[in-house]
Amino acid sequence: MNVVEFPWLTAIIALPLVAALAIPIIPDKEGKTVRWYGLGVAIADFALMIYAFWHNYDFQSSTYQFVEKYSWVPQIGLNWSVAVDGLSMPLILLTGLINTLAIFAAWKVTNKPRLFYGLMMVMYSAQLGVFLAQDLLMFFLMWEIELVPVYLLISIWGGAKRRYAATKFILYTAAASIFILVAGFAMAFSGDTVTFDIASLGMKQYPKALELLVYACFLIAFGVKLPIFPLHTWLPDAHGEASAPGSMILAGVLLKMGGYALIRFNIEMLPNAHVYFAPVLAILGVVNIVYGACCAFAQTNLKRRLAYSSIAHMGFVLIGLASYTEIGISGAMLQMVSHGLIAASLFFLSGVTYERTHTLMMDKMGGIGKVMPRTFALYTAGAMASLALPGMSGFVGELMVFLGIATSDVYSSSFKVVVVLLSAVGVILTPIYLLSMLRQVFYGKQSEDLHLDAVVSDVKPRELFITACLLLPIIGIGFYPKLVTQTYDVKTVEVATHARQVLPVVARQQPTSLYSQIFTAPTLANAPVDSLVNISK
Repeated sequence: MNVVEFPWLTAIIALPLVAALAIPIIPDKEGKTVRWYGLGVAIADFALMIYAFWHNYDFQSSTYQFVEKYSWVPQIGLNWSVAVDGLSMPLILLTGLINTLAIFAAWKVTNKPRLFYGLMMVMYSAQLGVFLAQDLLMFFLMWEIELVPVYLLISIWGGAKRRYAATKFILYTAAASIFILVAGFAMAFSGDTVTFDIASLGMKQYPKALELLVYACFLIAFGVKLPIFPLHTWLPDAHGEASAPGSMILAGVLLKMGGYALIRFNIEMLPNAHVYFAPVLAILGVVNIVYGACCAFAQTNLKRRLAYSSIAHMGFVLIGLASYTEIGISGAMLQMVSHGLIAASLFFLSGVTYERTHTLMMDKMGGIGKVMPRTFALYTAGAMASLALPGMSGFVGELMVFLGIATSDVYSSSFKVVVVLLSAVGVILTPIYLLSMLRQVFYGKQSEDLHLDAVVSDVKPRELFITACLLLPIIGIGFYPKLVTQTYDVKTVEVATHARQVLPVVARQQPTSLYSQIFTAPTLANAPVDSLVNISK
């Protein structure tokens, strides 16, 4: 078989799932063989992605590549349809890296190791399916399959309140999934043809009321996963109780599923409705940034502080998606990749400190910097990336989002000033709560219950390797963003151009509406479609 004709994407999705089915028959009593097996499968799948994309992916094409489509359940119109483009390819690689490192981070799991590694690989497969699915029913199926392993990983291997956190997670996310199903069926049965193919759904013309309703349903469903205020409350509890590997995947991959779906469904498929909702996304992004940063101050639990930090950073994704500019949408993509790496490193290091101190309360960790200087250095590097220090990936992503919204000709000057200034407040608050976290954990007052010399040891080679695998790309992207942006630049230009084409039409249809008077630039209502497209190009 020709190498190009090989079903690369099907193999990438199926490998972890098939490997998980073999775990029960592996001879192993103490879990050592299973953990090596799980790590080997994860590395093999990640290597398969790199090989396939390096040799066969065309970075200059915005169309779907590696297209594979097979009839799966024809009675209900379900097809196994997968493909990759600039929106999904960098997130696929991020998923492979984070999951591989998370399995390596779970090296000391001794409670039900077969079940643990089996769930990790099923979740890995489902995440890949979400990013690669080109059939709406298949997308929904993968989205739902991913929920079950996360629920079990939190409820079995989590902290003292793990069952509460796991139940809250599954209730929020499962309830939100109903909106995906409702919106999907509404789109599929609209018009003369019934189809669940995502590309075909994007070419349909929908009545205005239906498109607005479908957009709102998707926004709720994906807003829970991102998460968007006020649909975020499951996240601090889940992070606070999940084990370090679970938190790495939650922050590094699961949140990005929400951002990816907003671009794929809300912007690409429903551009007319996006005109009405884009200002709402920008406002919600500002709320996420300021609210997340303020709530992070109030947290004494290390992982809950990092969780609220993630909520704040996802606000920049929303602002970038609302900007209607190529650089803004590109910044949102880069912010997702960057935050995935940064958050995974910080949550892994929080697990390192928890193993030594057996607590996540920052006021009880004080003084551990004396015996953990290398851990402190790694923590500091991760925190600097999170607070957007120049030379780190976080700085580039946030800067591109700011430039995108500030240079947008879609919004009025007053609206842009308010968004930029309030977002800047969150940027100022971020280093304050992150640096205070470092001070409390590593150089605060030593707890009487913590005997440093007897209990605490510095980071070990395995832990150093995992952290380095996350910090190196963070620094590399910070100095040379093209490492990531070249994978999706052509696609984000297409998405921005496609979204902007409907702007003048909608503005002319409602020249006296609140939207066109306050949120859009005064010239927008009279701008011809062709000229606006040329500007975006």
